[in-house]
Amino acid sequence: MARGAARRAAGFSDAAGALLPLIETPSATPAGAAPVAGAEGHRARMRTRLLQAGPAALLDHELLEMVLFLALPRRDTKPIARALLARFGDFPGAVSAPAQELREVEGLGEAGVAAIKTVQAAALRLSVAGAGRRDLTQLSNWPALLDYLHAAMAREREEQFRVLFLDTRNRLLADEVQARGTVNHTPVYPREVVKRALELRATALILVHNHPSGDPTPSRADIEMTREVKQAADALGIALHDHVIMGLGRHLSFRAEGLL
Repeated sequence: MARGAARRAAGFSDAAGALLPLIETPSATPAGAAPVAGAEGHRARMRTRLLQAGPAALLDHELLEMVLFLALPRRDTKPIARALLARFGDFPGAVSAPAQELREVEGLGEAGVAAIKTVQAAALRLSVAGAGRRDLTQLSNWPALLDYLHAAMAREREEQFRVLFLDTRNRLLADEVQARGTVNHTPVYPREVVKRALELRATALILVHNHPSGDPTPSRADIEMTREVKQAADALGIALHDHVIMGLGRHLSFRAEGLL
């Protein structure tokens, strides 16, 4: 009774006190104390290296471990990180892997998959940050845009067709996936593209799709589809600035190639 009264006087409720043993709290190592051993010591050393030396100080498997620490606090994440690299090759490959394939990695689970896809989402959000305030038709902004598109699409294993919708000042209104297809074909409907542009009150478009083969050379179907979208857009006063095909580490601009 005296202990309970003392806890209440210190600002703790009995209910909160009952929960305290179930909550894991990291214990700080006092200055001069011996370093923590085992898994907790390993995690502490990696956190210190990340915060003091920056992300470049961590290898791919270590960076994956750091991501998984947050989602799997009671698991040894090193074997999972190694399994991810063995299957997907490197950190970018693991982060951009389809969720369904990530679920097949033993020990990862839904929490681990969500953590990895959150990293991907954050990376893409950072790479396109500020695009809504910039004129995307200006040459100085194309490198940043292409970096974003490479990150978002170059490792996709199926074709993906996206449209960047722009306003009257060529600032980004929306970047939307309009269609997904097989390894070499994506159904695209020009009317749907133009309809969406009208809904967003966009006045210009940039079309983007990827070639999973890695070769960005346009097919006859790509050229015909681009022509159809341009005709539909022109009829409503919407400009088609470009169509960019993304390959693995390569890209092709229809406008630069004289195809638009």
